[in-house]
Amino acid sequence: MKHHPGLFLFLIIIITILAAVFIYPAGFGLKKQPWRLGLDLVGGSYLIYQIDLSQVPTSDQDSVLNGLRDVIERRVNLFGVSEPQVFISKTADSNNLIVELAGVKNINEAIAQIGTTPFLDFREVEQNASTTSFIMTNLNGRYVKSAQLNFDPTTGQPEVAIEFNEEGGGIFERLTEANIGKPIAIFLDNVLIEAPVVQEKITGGKAVISGKFTLAEAKQLVERFNAGALPAPITLINQQTISPTLGADSLHRALVAGLIGALLVMIFMVLYYRYLGIFAVLALLIYIALTLGVFKLFSITMTLAGLAGFILTIGMAVDANILIFERIKEETKRGLSWINAMEEGFRRAWPSIRDSNISTIITALILYFLTSSFIRGFAITLLIGVLISMFSAITTTRLLLKVLAKKQAAPKPQTPAT
Repeated sequence: MKHHPGLFLFLIIIITILAAVFIYPAGFGLKKQPWRLGLDLVGGSYLIYQIDLSQVPTSDQDSVLNGLRDVIERRVNLFGVSEPQVFISKTADSNNLIVELAGVKNINEAIAQIGTTPFLDFREVEQNASTTSFIMTNLNGRYVKSAQLNFDPTTGQPEVAIEFNEEGGGIFERLTEANIGKPIAIFLDNVLIEAPVVQEKITGGKAVISGKFTLAEAKQLVERFNAGALPAPITLINQQTISPTLGADSLHRALVAGLIGALLVMIFMVLYYRYLGIFAVLALLIYIALTLGVFKLFSITMTLAGLAGFILTIGMAVDANILIFERIKEETKRGLSWINAMEEGFRRAWPSIRDSNISTIITALILYFLTSSFIRGFAITLLIGVLISMFSAITTTRLLLKVLAKKQAAPKPQTPAT
C-alpha cells in the first residue's frame, strides 16, 4: 500500500462508510446488532452483597471469591437478564459482590434467584440403554475442606485435588467402593460440573480428579468446588434502582455533549489551521466512525464513564494532528517543498505522538485491570480510542494530505486567527 496511497485511502473510506451504517441505531431498515448499553444508560438495578469470609482460610479466599462470582453470574444468566455485570469489589475491611442488572423489571425475583450460597453435592449415576439418571447421596459441600489445583508429576497435566473432612472422607470412601468403574456426578446449584469415573476405592479423605483439562478449565473447577464447599454466605446490603427514563435522559445528555464537543474541536481546527484544519476534520470524522464501529462490533458495554473516555479521545486525536501541522509549518518556513515538508513534519512529530500515547495506554491498562467495573468502562474506551487515534493521525491524515493535497503548492504560513 506504500506506493498506492489513493487505493489505501479508498479502502479506509469504504470501511468508514460501512462502520457508519453499522453504528446507526435505526439501521436503515436492516436487522443489526444492538448497542450494548450499561445500567446508567438504560436503567435497571444495582445490587451490593457483602461476602462473609470469616470461616474461609486466607489461602482459599481468592478461589472462593472467583468461584462465587462465577456461580452468581450463571444464576443471573439463567434468570434471563440482558448483559449482566457481576464482579468482586475488595476494600480494606470488606469483600463485596456487585451485580448490575440492566433493564431488569422484576427486581425481587432477581434477588431471590441470586441470594443464596452455592450448593455443591455428589450424586451416583445410573445408566441404561436410553436414559441417564442421577441419585442423590448424603455427600455435599459441607464435607469438603478444600480443593486446589495440582499438576500430574509424570505428564504435567493439570488436575484437581479435593480434601474431605473426617466424616466426609468416610462417606466418600463408601461411595467410591460402591461405584468402581462408574462415574460420580458433581453438581453445583443443580448444574452438572463434572462426572469423573471412579478407578478404585478411595480412602483417607483425599481424591484427585484428572482428565484432559486445560489449565483454565482446572482452575475454574477448583473455584467452583471452593464456592460450593466453603462457607461464604452473601448478604444483600444495598440496592439501587435506576429508572429507564433517567437512563434515557443520561444517554441523551451524553450524546449531545459528545456532539457539541466534537463540533467545537472541528471548528477550532478549521479556524486556526484553515487549509490543514479541513484535513484534520475529515480524519476526525473517519476516526469517530471507526472507533464507534469497533465498540459495537466487539460488544463493548457503553456507560456514562465509557462515553466520557471516548469523548476525551476525540480531543487527543486532534492533538496529534496539531503536533504534525506545527511541524509541517516549521518545515515550509525553512523552504522545503510541500511534499518534503509534510514527510518531515510527520517524521519529526511521531516520537512525541508515540510517547504521549504509550503513556496513556499504560494508564488505561492499569485502570482496566486494577479497578472496578465503572472505571473499567472508562479505561477500555480510552484504550481503544487512543489506539485508533494513533492510526488516524499517522495514517489517515497523511493519506488525505498525500492524495488530496499533493498537487497543491505549499501553503503559505498563516498567522493564527485571533
